[in-house]
This record gives sequence, C-alpha cells and structure tokens, in this order.
Amino acid sequence: MTKQVALVGGTGKLGTIIGQVIADLEGFEVVRVLTSSSDLSELDGADLVVDASTPQVSIDVVRAAVERGINVLVGTSGWSAERIALMRPLVDATETGAVFIPNFSLGSVLGSALAAAAAPFFPSAEIVEAHRDTKTDSPSGTAVRTAELIAAARADQGPVNAPHADQRARGQQVASVPIHSLRRPGVIARQDIILSGAGESLTFTHETVDSAEAYAPGIRLAVPFALDARGVFVGLENMIDIGIRARS
Repeated sequence: MTKQVALVGGTGKLGTIIGQVIADLEGFEVVRVLTSSSDLSELDGADLVVDASTPQVSIDVVRAAVERGINVLVGTSGWSAERIALMRPLVDATETGAVFIPNFSLGSVLGSALAAAAAPFFPSAEIVEAHRDTKTDSPSGTAVRTAELIAAARADQGPVNAPHADQRARGQQVASVPIHSLRRPGVIARQDIILSGAGESLTFTHETVDSAEAYAPGIRLAVPFALDARGVFVGLENMIDIGIRARS
C-alpha cells in the first residue's frame, strides 16, 4: 500500500528536491504540498510528514505532526541539540518518530564524522561554513551538528581552546567550537573543519556543487527510515554504517 506523504515547504529549494526524489521512490507518494504559511490541519491523514519549511515554522510543523500521531522527517535547518531535546518528551509520549537530518549529503556526514573522530587529538577546532546569500539562518544546521559531534567526541578532554571568544569577529560558539558563517553568491554549500595542535593542523572540507545530486541518496535512505522510526534520531549516520565510532 502506497504511503501518503505531506510535504511542508515543498515549493522551496530543498522541498522541491525532496518532492522529486519521493516521486521516484517506490511505495511513497506526495499527496499534499504545503507552504510555510499553510494551515497545519492539512497534515491530517498523512502517513508521514516531511518538513523542509523555515526555522521559524519548523517547530510548529513537528509538534503538529507528532500530536496527530504522525512520524516526521525534518530537513529544515536550525535544530540544535537543545531545541531537539524540547521535542523528545512529546515524541516519546505519542510513541511516534522524529528524524532530524542536518544535511542529506552522505559526503557531509562522512566529513563531520571523520572530524569528530579526530577531534580528541587536537586542542583547537573551528568551523567555517559558506552558503548562498539567500540562506536566512546562520550558523547552518550542518555546522551546529558538527560542533556538537566534536564536543561529544571530546567529552573526556573538555571544551576546545577558543581564545578571545568574547570578540564578535571570533565567530559564534556552539558547544565551545567557534563557527564562522559566510553568505555569498556563487556558492551552494561548503564546510571547512579546522583542527589545530602544536605545529600542525588538519582540515576536513566538504563542498556541495549540485544539491539535487548530492542530497538524493540521503533522502532515499531517510524517507523509509523515518516512516518506521520510534523516538528521536539525528543525522544520516543512523541509517548507514560509516565505520567510525565517534560519540553522538
């Protein structure tokens, strides 16, 4: 039986890509496309809600889906660990599933996992992320997730060294890691994770050059996973074995 998907934010860049992937995904059909200003009662009757709306609207979408007993897959940026924690009691109480994907790119997931695995060996870590100038939020959800993974991996070592963090030009600290956000034309998405120690540095770089091609494999993994999920999950690393045991 074909599962009915309600896609929120389906007319945006990410939403359009998700809709195209689901259209070719066996056993799933997008039956309703909502905008960020749609009445959320339109979620009624869906088997799965996919959220690609805006950071301001996303929390209402997730709450509305879960309260209706519908699992939700979230691709919207802006979900920090603290914000996700607010949804856990409701998800657990309704015995539903909420899957948060900071980045659908498999390469991005690998880059962040590799950096987290290496982070305990370096006292300093900083992130520089760049997106097109139309992206309204910063830092990106991917950068926030990467910083949280680095901090978790360094639980025994403690926070990274971030001198002069009180100066605005030193970036925004997330889990002690400074993040520097660039918003400019001519770029889709890029993240540089720079780990530094005495006499050396190690940089992990991921760059998206074609959103549709980069995100499609991750979307194909995430949609069926989200349909059957119970509880809260964060990241594509829950769906693939990347052979790295960094703490999450």
